[in-house]
Amino acid sequence: MGAVGRNFIAGEWCAGESELENRNPSDTSDLIGRYAQASAGQLDDAIEAARSAQAVWARTGPEQRQAVLQAIGEELIARSGELGELLSREEGKPLAEGRGEVYRAGQFFTYYAAEALRQLGENADSVRPGIEVDVRREPVGTVAVISPWNFPTATAVWKIAPALAFGNAVIWKPANLVPASAVALTEIIAKQDLPAGLFNLVMGSGGSIGQRLVEHPGIDAISFTGSVAVGKGIAASAIGNLTKLQMEMGSKNALAVMDDTDLELAVSAALNGAFGGTGQKCTASSRLVVHEAVHDAFAEKLVAAAGKMKVGHALRPETQMGPVVSESQFRQNLENVALAQREGGELLTGGEALQMETEGYYMSPAVIGGTGNDWQVNREELFAPIACLIKVGSYEEALEVVNDTRFGLTAGIMTRSLARATHFRRNVRSGCVMVNLPTAGTDYHVPFGGRGESSYGPREQGRAAAEFYTTVKTAYINAGVPE
Repeated sequence: MGAVGRNFIAGEWCAGESELENRNPSDTSDLIGRYAQASAGQLDDAIEAARSAQAVWARTGPEQRQAVLQAIGEELIARSGELGELLSREEGKPLAEGRGEVYRAGQFFTYYAAEALRQLGENADSVRPGIEVDVRREPVGTVAVISPWNFPTATAVWKIAPALAFGNAVIWKPANLVPASAVALTEIIAKQDLPAGLFNLVMGSGGSIGQRLVEHPGIDAISFTGSVAVGKGIAASAIGNLTKLQMEMGSKNALAVMDDTDLELAVSAALNGAFGGTGQKCTASSRLVVHEAVHDAFAEKLVAAAGKMKVGHALRPETQMGPVVSESQFRQNLENVALAQREGGELLTGGEALQMETEGYYMSPAVIGGTGNDWQVNREELFAPIACLIKVGSYEEALEVVNDTRFGLTAGIMTRSLARATHFRRNVRSGCVMVNLPTAGTDYHVPFGGRGESSYGPREQGRAAAEFYTTVKTAYINAGVPE
């Protein structure tokens, strides 16, 4: 039967108005459990409880906040093996990646535990004599966290941890594809000495619970990670309440491979960036922009390396690439491979459905050659293990192609030239830039976000998170003249 997962509302575990099956994409006969879908009334109750609890939490001293976040982080790290296996079982990423994600989530909590003690204000003399100015940050209020399925624990945590650290309440709506990881994280948070209702897990569909959440006047801020279309819908719904927004959306990241590159290093970076996590990363490099002088040699080596990748059940230690997350995503991936071929691309390797010992959504990593940057497969985010080669004749053309996108999350360059690397860093239009590294892979203590249709609002992660999760208050004080 599997587990039965409930919502966590106002400090209590609650059944929903219906339940949703959660199945393992590596083995669709494996029922992980059934998970409660909240009603509209339950969502309203959660928001009401959150607003009351937030007023209490905002008055809580920084040492208590630090202790709570530290305890959550330490438990995630200690249990990363167990919870990482659960994550891989329901999302499909290889076991090492699942365990690493949970461990990193723990580090987010311990980082923001320290930030809870570093909330320092500013002071200044006024331009008027005898008046002092005090500037400090206060909690923004009740925050809606809407997280995606591809990093079910880490992405949620890099929103939840700073929200709590800076004194806010949280309403969390995870993606319905990954409820088991959401319940597991909530169980850890629920153990802590928090005001009842400060943290709420409300599972449900985007069309019902998600829509009601973003339209609710009781929500002060929304942090969302997902598609551009959904992000634009959230923005349109939230503007009526002037709700503060932070959104990480689509991407079409490019890795530029120059003629002076270390080919082995370039292939390794491309393989990691394009096919890690089954290509289901917002930082994945789906466009490989390659200088004509090394194009054929690079393509040959990449095709050979991709063909050797071990595709298999996420929980098997030898697996390098797991299954696609769902049947609908799987079918869309195969259609995108066919689309690239119809547009004139050459399928150099992979892109095929695979039959394995267990029934699941398996496909081989695809490398497609001879593509143009104006093709649909190079304009839209695929979220798939599909890498398209684009041949260019110079560094200048490579930079132009990399920048020719409506997105701008990450971009990378593989080169031995310090001059080219420096010019690229300064002139590429993306929020994150990688030099001789895969486009996927970022640190938790520095800002994360993009440009164009990739991001909207303040940056996530690191100390930059304070910009979104707090509001600034400036106070003027006339202390008078001492007698």
